[in-house]
Amino acid sequence: MSIELAVAKPHTHGPSEAPPKTKSQLLRSYEPADFPALTGREEDWRFTPVKRLAGLDDLETAPAVKAAEYAIRSLPAGVTAEAVGKDDKRLGSILKPFDRPSAVAWAKSEKALLVAVAPEAQVTEPVWIDVTGGGLDGATWAHTFIEVGRHADVTLIVRHTGLARLGDNVEISVGDGAHLRLVVVAEWDRESTHVEHQKARIGRDAKLDHIAVTLGGDLVRQYLSVDFAAQGGSVDAFGLYFADAGQHLEQRQLVDHSVPDCRSNVNYRGALQGQDAHTVWIGDVLIQDAATGTDTYEINRNLVLSDGARADSVPNLEIETGEIISAGHASTTGRFDEEHLFYLQSRGIPEAEARRLVVKGFFNEIVQKIPDEGLREELTELVVARLDAGEFLAPADIEAGATA
Repeated sequence: MSIELAVAKPHTHGPSEAPPKTKSQLLRSYEPADFPALTGREEDWRFTPVKRLAGLDDLETAPAVKAAEYAIRSLPAGVTAEAVGKDDKRLGSILKPFDRPSAVAWAKSEKALLVAVAPEAQVTEPVWIDVTGGGLDGATWAHTFIEVGRHADVTLIVRHTGLARLGDNVEISVGDGAHLRLVVVAEWDRESTHVEHQKARIGRDAKLDHIAVTLGGDLVRQYLSVDFAAQGGSVDAFGLYFADAGQHLEQRQLVDHSVPDCRSNVNYRGALQGQDAHTVWIGDVLIQDAATGTDTYEINRNLVLSDGARADSVPNLEIETGEIISAGHASTTGRFDEEHLFYLQSRGIPEAEARRLVVKGFFNEIVQKIPDEGLREELTELVVARLDAGEFLAPADIEAGATA
């Protein structure tokens, strides 16, 4: 099944008047004009090279001659996929843009891909969506809505390849008692640009396992935000990224605990090598006054493999009530551990192979979360191939990052 998402007229919703809770909630609107043009001086954009957004923040950018293609490999029993118009009432019910590129993507996308899992469905095989870029001649905007019915269980894998300038929004609804394992792989060709906002709403006693793997592209900026609709909701957000020379890979999360007795765990790991390789991880967790009984933790670890590379890592935790189970965050950035390499080499392992083992071990915890053995092996091979192509620092002591 193949679905193309077309260009459209802007939606007519107005700006939100809800009082801001965090820096990411200062304004919410479907109208791009409600957001000022980006300069790079804004707090949420100060790490992003906005000149490399390829027009994805501009309503005047010409649409692509060939849009990105969304193809469904197979549809097991209990799963449906179809293109729906923007008048579908589900669209916009979860995600309301809080930045200009997301609002532009909303305004410029006419149709959406709706993937629905029937209530009670127990889907034993993964559902694959292959997103293939249409090239660099113009830009593509898209919208996806993932609806998992109550007490359903499903694994969904979304894989991006090819050349593209893509701005898109993804809405994720996990019904009461349901379990969604969502794997998002950005394996774009080197010149691609991708700016994405994913917004998930977790129902009562529902669970979301979210795994983000980012390897390709010139600039990739992915924002995951999560809300809890009722008590007992749980989210585990894992991430793996590897930046080469000149690449900008940016991961941001906002987990908003607004109801009692929910849990969240965020664990992202990144490696980077080469001149001007740049990774950014920003993790925001908000525990609102009503969210008693919250259990949350977030951690980001970065491994710098060469000179000229830079990793920015900022965990943020805002707590409005003391009646919680636990809350914490940590961030570390460092180079190869000399002792690890020495230990392996002292046992006859060549230096190049020792480096592979260290990096594979660094990523292993995240890789093992991917619920498809073939994909796990393929992505591990891609990481090793990228590692072998780089020029590395001499072994050095780990440079301590911020830990709390």
